Amino acid sequence: MIITVASFKGGVGKTTTAIHLAAFLQGQAETLLIDADPNRSALGWASRGELPFQVMDEWSEAIPDGNVVIDTQARPTPEDLSALAETCDLLVLPTTPDVLALDALVLTVEHLKAISTQHYRILITAIPPRPSKAGQEVKELLEEAKLPVFNQGIRRFAAFQKAALKGLPVYAIKDSRAEAGWQDYENVGNEILDIMEARALTIKAQEVPEIRDFF
Repeated sequence: MIITVASFKGGVGKTTTAIHLAAFLQGQAETLLIDADPNRSALGWASRGELPFQVMDEWSEAIPDGNVVIDTQARPTPEDLSALAETCDLLVLPTTPDVLALDALVLTVEHLKAISTQHYRILITAIPPRPSKAGQEVKELLEEAKLPVFNQGIRRFAAFQKAALKGLPVYAIKDSRAEAGWQDYENVGNEILDIMEARALTIKAQEVPEIRDFF
C-alpha cells in the first residue's frame, strides 16, 4: 500500500502526518517512509532520535510487499499532483482549520477534480481545543461540499512538537497529551485500512463474472 501526503501550503502538519501514519502502518507490515520534500523534514526528525521504520530520500525495492508513505514537497505543481495521485493508493491532504489553509486546499481539490481522481481524503489537523468549534465547523463545511474528509481529525497538542525535537513518534514522548495525539492518528490509520478494504471488495465484486440463465 502506498500512501502519499501532500499539501499546497506549508505548516499544516504534512510531515507530522507522514511520520505517524508510517508508525501506524509499521504495526501492520514493514513500512518505508520516503522523504521527497527538499526540506528533508522527515529525515531530520529521524536523525534526532529513533523511529520504528526506515526513512529514505528515494524509492527502494527493499520491501516490495510492505507499505510506503511518501512525504512530498509543499506546493506541488499540477503535473506533480497528477503524478502523485496516479501512483498511490490514497492521497492524504492535511489542512488546518483556517482561511489560508482552506484556500490552498480548494486549489488542490480543483486540480484533483480536473484529473478525475477520487483516491484522496482530507485530514483536518491542528484542531484547537474547546471552546473553539473551528475543527467541527470546517469538517461540516467540507462534508456539505461533498468532499471526502476523514471522520477523525488531529488535535493541536504540544506533544507533537516535543516528538519532532526528540526524533520519536508522539506515543514515545513523556507528555500528558501524547497518548491522545497518538490515538488521533491511530483512528486515522484505521480509517485508511477500512477504505482500502472497501475498495478491494468493490474491485473483487466487479470481477465476478455475470451468471447467465440459459433456460
